[in-house]
Amino acid sequence: MQGEFGADLLILDGGPCDVGIESTIIDCTRGVPVLLRPGAISRAQLEVACGLKVLLKDERPEHTATTPRASGTLESHYAPKAKVRLMDAPAMQAALDVLAATAALESVESPARTTVATYSRTPLKTQQASVLTQPMPLDAASTAHELFAVLRDLDTQGVNEIWIETPPEAPEWDGVRDRLQRAAVRFA
Repeated sequence: MQGEFGADLLILDGGPCDVGIESTIIDCTRGVPVLLRPGAISRAQLEVACGLKVLLKDERPEHTATTPRASGTLESHYAPKAKVRLMDAPAMQAALDVLAATAALESVESPARTTVATYSRTPLKTQQASVLTQPMPLDAASTAHELFAVLRDLDTQGVNEIWIETPPEAPEWDGVRDRLQRAAVRFA
């Protein structure tokens, strides 16, 4: 397999891991720790361990151009084949309502095909066969644990778009929000 490191790699599948999303990446080469990619270890936990304030990469713009290129820090790390859209729950419900109205106008002779999947914490209303719904766990750790498996499963089911409820702005959701933004950036 040709990887992002430019070499032939052998990848062993050890099965699901306890965390789900990849590790936290922190740059400690510049005199102050800079968080390059959030993961299961929070910024607050890093600050306790380092004894220093941990900066975000955007807080040190002079570092952005020289930030190490590490696996998983690229703009779009993992993205499913389906188009990923992040939106809040009211916007998702409004989009589902528009989709239902559009489907009602289409010919009844054309077979219903799953074209959209939703992944949300908020229960959404839809009766359409063309929409696959996947509930998102209410807590960040459970969502992180299943995130990539859910996205791959939805891809396998052949949906064209995956509409995902934007995670809360709480620190425990930073890693999940980061991975979702990277998955969606490919289609921005």
